[in-house]
Amino acid sequence: MYFYELHEGDEDVFADLLLAHEDLIEPDEFFELVMAVRAQVKDTYEDDTLIEAIAHELERDHGFTFISDERLSASVHVSAVADENHLMSLDDDDSMRADYRAVLADFDPDSGEFNAGDLN
Repeated sequence: MYFYELHEGDEDVFADLLLAHEDLIEPDEFFELVMAVRAQVKDTYEDDTLIEAIAHELERDHGFTFISDERLSASVHVSAVADENHLMSLDDDDSMRADYRAVLADFDPDSGEFNAGDLN
């Protein structure tokens, strides 16, 4: 099994995801395939992010497996503090899940000012 990664974003906010494939695909070939799929879906995708749309298309038509949260069998929160270690719920209605994908915060340690901006 070989693993491939897609990144999306800028210097402030980014997302990445993993794909798996049974065959080794040369990096240049993978890039060309991703660019072809990107051109195909970039104006019509309904996923939350462009990389998710590309991943779904690579899974549907090119033999990749999109390693998404929906495929998780278990999730464990690990901490150096023993009482903070626990099994995480994978239920969709889990109250621990956030309603946002990213939070941008401006903090000036000299002034002590903090601006959280939009929490979308």
